[in-house]
Amino acid sequence: MPTDTWDPEQYERFRAEREQPFRDLLGLVRPRPDMRIVDLGCGTGQLTRELHQELAARETVGLDSSPAMLERSAPHAGGGLRFEPGDMAAFAERDAFDLVFSNAALHWVPDHEALLERLTNALRTHGQLAIQVPANFDHPSHLTATEVGAELGLAPHPVNVLAPERYAVVLHRLGYADQHVRLQVYAHRLGSRDEVVEWVKGTLLTDYTRRLEPDVFDEFLRRYRDRLLARLADTRPFLFTFKRILLWARR
Repeated sequence: MPTDTWDPEQYERFRAEREQPFRDLLGLVRPRPDMRIVDLGCGTGQLTRELHQELAARETVGLDSSPAMLERSAPHAGGGLRFEPGDMAAFAERDAFDLVFSNAALHWVPDHEALLERLTNALRTHGQLAIQVPANFDHPSHLTATEVGAELGLAPHPVNVLAPERYAVVLHRLGYADQHVRLQVYAHRLGSRDEVVEWVKGTLLTDYTRRLEPDVFDEFLRRYRDRLLARLADTRPFLFTFKRILLWARR
């Protein structure tokens, strides 16, 4: 079974829709001169480049564990921006950054209370944390995957994301002077309900690709498509509602 199941082309099929949460998160950050930034789960690097330029950072490091994504990010490097392989779950820098940033990546990492503590340790005095995570696990696109996966002997895909109010409590406990936490619903107008399958093939279903043999994954995808489409309204355009949590905090 493949170890790197990320497909940059598939992920970027819905590039415009995926960029809006990034820009909303970036809008929460308070720029400071000569910032040193880390972007956890930088993906293809295009948005990391935008982050680096928008904040006029002195140095930005993009980390990702996918060789395919890092290969795509390489052309964006330069001018104080670089990309490195790295495991978000093992990230444990101390007093190193003015901003720890992560857009749609940390939901793959377990134990978010411990994770936030590690990320806080990576911040310098007056450092900022800016994180966006999907929170759409109760949508049929996710529930159907869990259901079909169970039929094929897979354990449920883990849900690591906390409730928004729990993030606020954890940030308070960690001593942040200012914080902003919100749940936001993004209304994506897709061409048809079929495009929901293409959307999750670039994200959620990468986990099923990793855990299933290719022929079993083909069967999974067939059952998943048939069952999910039967549960979604056949309207054109199709309104795909997607919940996300955006949080920002400053020490």
